[in-house]
Amino acid sequence: MKKLLCLALLCSHLFAQIETEGYIGLDAQSYSSKDSKHSKTVTLEQLLKVKYVKNDFSSVIEIYAQEDYSDISNQKDNKRSFIRVNEAFIEYEFEEDKILLGKNIRFWGALEAENIVDTFNIRDLRNDPLTTDKIGAYNFEYSHFFEESEFSFITKFYEQSNEMAESSYMYSALTSNTSFNDNLESEKSQYRPTVYLTYSGSLYGEYSLDYAFVYQNGYDSQRYLTMSGNTFTEHAYLVNKFMTYNTMVVNSTLLKLEALYANVINDKLISDYIHIALGVEHTLDQLDNGSEIGVIGEYYYYDTLEDNKLNDLDLSQSFQNDLFVGLRYSLNDESDTTAVGGVIFDTQYDEQSYYVEYEARVNDMFKVSVDYRYIEPSSSHNTVYARLGQHQRLGFNISYHF
Repeated sequence: MKKLLCLALLCSHLFAQIETEGYIGLDAQSYSSKDSKHSKTVTLEQLLKVKYVKNDFSSVIEIYAQEDYSDISNQKDNKRSFIRVNEAFIEYEFEEDKILLGKNIRFWGALEAENIVDTFNIRDLRNDPLTTDKIGAYNFEYSHFFEESEFSFITKFYEQSNEMAESSYMYSALTSNTSFNDNLESEKSQYRPTVYLTYSGSLYGEYSLDYAFVYQNGYDSQRYLTMSGNTFTEHAYLVNKFMTYNTMVVNSTLLKLEALYANVINDKLISDYIHIALGVEHTLDQLDNGSEIGVIGEYYYYDTLEDNKLNDLDLSQSFQNDLFVGLRYSLNDESDTTAVGGVIFDTQYDEQSYYVEYEARVNDMFKVSVDYRYIEPSSSHNTVYARLGQHQRLGFNISYHF
C-alpha cells in the first residue's frame, strides 16, 4: 500500500509539471476559377503541444496534422494530407546561459506584410504561400545573457528537403504534366551544418529600441528550381549572410527596419543580393470605446548584384520593389478582436494585392478568422502573381483551443 501511495504521489508530481495546449480547426477557402485547379479546399487541422518543466529543465514536443478533403474523397488528390513533428527539443537554463537541442521553430523580424529576415525555417510548399507555415529545423543553440542583451551560437544540423502539393491545388507551382523531385539538390552534403551567430538586445531611454544582428554561414533560405524533362528540382546553395531587424518606439509611432546582404559562396547561377525593408506604424489615440487604430506603411527593396545570373523574376521574389499601406483595428476587448487590411503595390511591375483579415475569440476556447484577398497581376512581366493570374480568395477558419 505504501508503495502504491508513493507511486501515486510521484505521478502527481510529474503531471503537475506537464503543460498541454493545442487546437482542432477547420479551414475552408474558395478561389476564383482557374482551369485544372480546384475551386475550393476544405482542410481539417490538429495541433498538440506538450511541455514538461522541472526546475531549469524543459522539453517540448509539438505535433501537427492536416487532412485535405480532396485527398480522402473521390476527387483528385491535392497531396496535402500529412502529419509532422513541428518541434521536439530539450532546453536547460543556467544562471546566465541556456542550451537547446532538438527540432524547433524560430521567429525573426519586425514587419507586418513580410519578414524578410525570418529565414531559419523553411516554409511548407504544400500549404498556403500567403501565410506562414514553417517546418521545424534540427539544431543546437547556446545562448549567454547579458544585462540587457543576448548572444547566441546556433548550429542547424541538416538542410531539409521539401514537398509540393499536386497541380490540382490552387497554389501549387506544378501543372498537370509536371512533377516535383522531393530530393533536394545541395551544393555540399545536406548534413553540412549551417551556423548562426546572433546578438540582440534592448535600449531604454527617451526612445526604446529593440535590435538584433545575425550572421549566417551555410545554406541560404532562398532556393531555386530547375527543370529536367517534366520534373522540377529544388536547389540549395551556400552563403555568408548578414541580417538585422530593429524596432524603435517614438511616442505613438513604431519604426521598423529589416535588412540583409547575402554573399553567395560558389553557385554559378545565383548572384549576391540585398533585401531591405522599412516600416512605420502609428497608433492613433484610443477611441472612446478603448479601441485603437494603427496606420501602417512599409517599403521593400530586393536587388541582385551580378548580371547574367538569375534575377528576382527567376527566383519568384514577390517583395522586390513593393509598397504596403494598411490599417490595423484592435477593439481591445475580451475576445481580442482585430482587423487588418491593406494593399501591396508593386511599383516596378504594376500589380496590386489587396487583403482584409478579421480575427476574434469566442468564450476563450474558439478562434474565428475570415480573410479576403484579391490580386491584380502584372500584364507585362512573368511575376509570381502573373503566373497565378487574376485571383480572388475568400477564407474562413474556426478552431477549438485547449
